[in-house]
Amino acid sequence: MTLLRDFSPDPVPATPIPSPTRRRGRRAAALVAASVLAAGLLGVVVGGGGTATAGAVGAGSYTETRPAGALLPKGCGAISTNPRTFTTADAPAGAIPTNDWWSSLIWKRNNCTGSEVLHAHPLAYKAENNGLGLSYTTTPAISGTATGVGEFHYPYTEDVRVGMPGLAAPVVKAAGWTDWTVTADWSDGSRTMRATIGHGLPIGYYTVSGGTAQLTAAGTPTVWRNSGATIGFTVRGHDYVAYAPTGATWTVNGTGISSTLAGKGYFSVAALPGGGDRAALADTYARYAHAHVTGTRMSYSYDPSAGTVRTTYAFTTTPREGSETKTVVALYPHQWRSLTGATPISPTYVSARGAMRILTGVPSFTTTMRFTGVLPEVPAVGDSSGADLSTVTGYLNAEQGNPEGVSGPDTYWAGKGLGRAARIAEIADQLGQTSVRDSALTAMKNRLTNWLTAGSGESGQLFYYDRNWGTLIGYPASYGSDEDLNDHHFHYGYFIAAAATVAKFDPGWADDSRYGGMVDLLIRDANNYDRADSRFPYLRDFDIYAGHDWASGLAPFFAGNNQESSSEGMNFANALIQWGQATGDTAVRDAGVYLWTTQSAAISEYWFDVYDQNFPSAFGHKTVGMVWGDGGSYSTWFSAAPEMIQGINMLPITGGHLYLGDFPEYVKANYAELVTNKGGPPTVWQDIIWEFLALGDGEQALRNFRANSGFTSEEGESKAHTFHWIRNLAALGTVDTTVTANHPLAKVFVKNGVRTYVASNITARQLTVTFSNGVTLTVAAGKTATSGAYTWSGGNATGGGTVPTGTPTTSTPSPTPTTASPTPTSASPSPSTSSPATLKPVRYLRSGGGLDGAAGTSGTVNVTAANGNHDGTPANPQVFTATGLTGTFTGGATAFDLAVDAGTAVGNGVQIRVSYDLTGNGSAERVETYRYFATDPIPGAERYLQTQGLLSATGTLGNLSGGTVRVEVWNAIGGAPTILGVGNTSTVTLPYR
Repeated sequence: MTLLRDFSPDPVPATPIPSPTRRRGRRAAALVAASVLAAGLLGVVVGGGGTATAGAVGAGSYTETRPAGALLPKGCGAISTNPRTFTTADAPAGAIPTNDWWSSLIWKRNNCTGSEVLHAHPLAYKAENNGLGLSYTTTPAISGTATGVGEFHYPYTEDVRVGMPGLAAPVVKAAGWTDWTVTADWSDGSRTMRATIGHGLPIGYYTVSGGTAQLTAAGTPTVWRNSGATIGFTVRGHDYVAYAPTGATWTVNGTGISSTLAGKGYFSVAALPGGGDRAALADTYARYAHAHVTGTRMSYSYDPSAGTVRTTYAFTTTPREGSETKTVVALYPHQWRSLTGATPISPTYVSARGAMRILTGVPSFTTTMRFTGVLPEVPAVGDSSGADLSTVTGYLNAEQGNPEGVSGPDTYWAGKGLGRAARIAEIADQLGQTSVRDSALTAMKNRLTNWLTAGSGESGQLFYYDRNWGTLIGYPASYGSDEDLNDHHFHYGYFIAAAATVAKFDPGWADDSRYGGMVDLLIRDANNYDRADSRFPYLRDFDIYAGHDWASGLAPFFAGNNQESSSEGMNFANALIQWGQATGDTAVRDAGVYLWTTQSAAISEYWFDVYDQNFPSAFGHKTVGMVWGDGGSYSTWFSAAPEMIQGINMLPITGGHLYLGDFPEYVKANYAELVTNKGGPPTVWQDIIWEFLALGDGEQALRNFRANSGFTSEEGESKAHTFHWIRNLAALGTVDTTVTANHPLAKVFVKNGVRTYVASNITARQLTVTFSNGVTLTVAAGKTATSGAYTWSGGNATGGGTVPTGTPTTSTPSPTPTTASPTPTSASPSPSTSSPATLKPVRYLRSGGGLDGAAGTSGTVNVTAANGNHDGTPANPQVFTATGLTGTFTGGATAFDLAVDAGTAVGNGVQIRVSYDLTGNGSAERVETYRYFATDPIPGAERYLQTQGLLSATGTLGNLSGGTVRVEVWNAIGGAPTILGVGNTSTVTLPYR
């Protein structure tokens, strides 16, 4: 997640987005049958008055008419709402990557001329108007404590700037991009330079015209070689080599190094790793220095019979001289641990991800990773009988009335509710609790169908397609999923996973002729698996070379991109596996297997450091809450609590998150650190933490649960799922990664040396699964079965015949549960004791603490820094009060629009509470606390709106009779004050007339 910023709206296109030819499984016939799709265009739903309002996708639809007030992505200030503003005319066609390591070159959110720091590894770069800065930082900057919030960074510190004498480009543009490279372009009318850089490339490649090459060092360089076309030099303790064309020479003048390039216009600059024979390494690199990398491409294949994912990383080069076409590449730990058929040389690069090993003279390299399987849910081997069955049944029955729990209006919190209901449906199905299962399925279908349909005049709970940015945005949005394109894989993963559960029981609902096509669009938006589909960038949120997602791509921070909840990224990958399996779409399934397998390896390395080799030794933590482009931090955007710092990379707990248990001893060490840092057992998110612990020590986790089952569940969890998960892992033991299966929905567990084999069959035919050690398991249609230590079978998802399959109505959006008790709107409010005209619903926050019905002079007040976690509890608040209010309750809800600004502070979050004392007697009948708003580190006011959603609420609203309304604004988190606009810039709108 990245923080938010406000920009004005942008015009939208009027025609539907084109649909490419799809390669699908058993659902392909539905596509051929739809004439508008066969014609190559998504159709149109005609709304009132004959106006085309939405693109039809089967029975679902999206809109290309942006909802009123909805925010759009935007680049530098008010300059651009189209990223093509910052690309050259010859840049690739199609949707532009928005969440890659280099995407700030396109966004230009803070730097309108160049880019933010581009952390490519082993080098970092920064585009400025006169050239490209290079940094190879080998010493980490570490702050914080070993038991509290702490972080490590390898910060950008420029060693060299590569440019041309006199170069002054008004803006640096992107001229090209491939899977893990970008080509930047500088042009000032008389001089032009292009630079190609990338992940894992220790050599950068440059072409110039209209001038000569100029390297400017950060200090006087120590030249250790200047022979013909090659110059080797050291700056700030780091060795670099520049390679000019044959016949050229280099000239050193103070901090400057220049070459006419013999008039040939190309050169390259390499950073050497240090610790070896630099002269010999410079000679080795020289063989490949003029084979300019002009393209990179990843390809993967999933082999179910072998249980492996094979990934090839290939390079395209253009020889500028000679005939060499191979290159030099540095591999991340998750790559070199799985390397096939190649041997790295001995020096290694230092990086924020650990040691990068070097291959020289390669056109490509290949990794082979083991896919160890996922499950719809852990099998009920321990809670399907006796007292434990009574326990879990009681928990399930309690959920029947509201299986989504504390859902919300935006894509993230609606998704959390969907994920919660999906777990309940899966467990209830295993245990034969059909009424609970059907209640959860109906709730999910209602919610999903509403979101996946953009009706005429509908303004919320819909998806909007923006052509400029090539993206599908769900409104209401949250956490920057609209204006920053943050977190789409987090949000949409919940939708897709819930859709996969629905598809098991109602395959007709999931067909492309109904709602499957819209689910597919969500997949393609977050991580488009189809290179032929130009509507969305290929794998938007997934960094192909780094092996993991980025929540943010605009990277308005010195530390680069960031992501905290790696486990929510894995929720998306698992959702693709489940959806692809349920619908027969092997392309989606295989994409999910690739993402899941690759990212689980990356998480083990970069979030958990399970081998204890990647984090700096002085960092002192066994895990990070957030990975940054230049390092990691034991922190989150929203809390300093150890449970949340560590738990954010555990949730949601599903059958796709068993990778968390691949290293059982690490699980116990991670939990032990939490207890140490907390100073005792967890007191929040106990369910998440104990479910994680169950993957290393299930029996201890079960003891913890039984001793304290009265805890408050995390919003996406339920007591039913928590007990089911922990109880059954206590029986099964730990994950056995040494055995794979020829079926993706299969897993092996081991306890006391004895294995349990598990497989889930969501088809209508019997299935036999073969494991890599020769064991076979026959699974009846619609069942999950086990053999080995436990023999069990349960569930009855048999192609949709056992639950209602009717399509829920979508004419009216379904109500969204909140943490508050529902406000009764069916009953008429009691008569007002005075004229309704006495109340003005729009109230202005005024300096001095007034909450007035008239605007005042624009001004600001300071909201004190949190210096701790005060989420939900006011601490040193600014208070605004209106008294003597009389008005009639409209049945609506509170709204607010606050202007807030934390300046350059990182990690601040401002929060509001509104209290209604209906009669003015000093006792509040209704108290509403809203989720805090994470401010960005960019000076300038942002808008904190009620769309953040309710965190909690008590009581109900009624008529005001001489009543009092009290507004409290405080900082929930962060170490800096927040500026709050008052006078005429911040309002609270009361649901009264």
